[in-house]
Amino acid sequence: MGAYLAVFAGGLLGTGLRLGADLLLPHDDTGFPFSTLLVNLVGAFVLGILAGGLWTRPTTPSWLKAGIGAGVLGSFTTLSAVMASLVLIGTDRQWWLAAGYTAASVIGGLVLAAAGLRLGIGRERRRRAAAAAPRTTRSDAAP
Repeated sequence: MGAYLAVFAGGLLGTGLRLGADLLLPHDDTGFPFSTLLVNLVGAFVLGILAGGLWTRPTTPSWLKAGIGAGVLGSFTTLSAVMASLVLIGTDRQWWLAAGYTAASVIGGLVLAAAGLRLGIGRERRRRAAAAAPRTTRSDAAP
């Protein structure tokens, strides 16, 4: 039940963030969906970071993973908006724009997800190394 509530709450947050992005970056006269591209690229990067870091910790509750992953990021990003944008661009016969948008979405998403994953793994390794390192106290220090 906790995971459902976390996804619901995360979905409210992600949807609000998505609306904010759409209001800040409305589609312009060129028909290029900048806000959709931006939120999907940011979402791919953040999900990569989480998959390489927080998700790997055995202590991370499954409800938190569901709330952030499916809830926040699932509602913030959307494949359906990408497809709808491609259809709209295609109906205007702007084939080069459609090809560029597809390439930016797919290649950009893969690159940013990989970069986020690498960053998350690196941060998690440093966190674990710091946690495993012996701690010095004032009584251990030389006078």
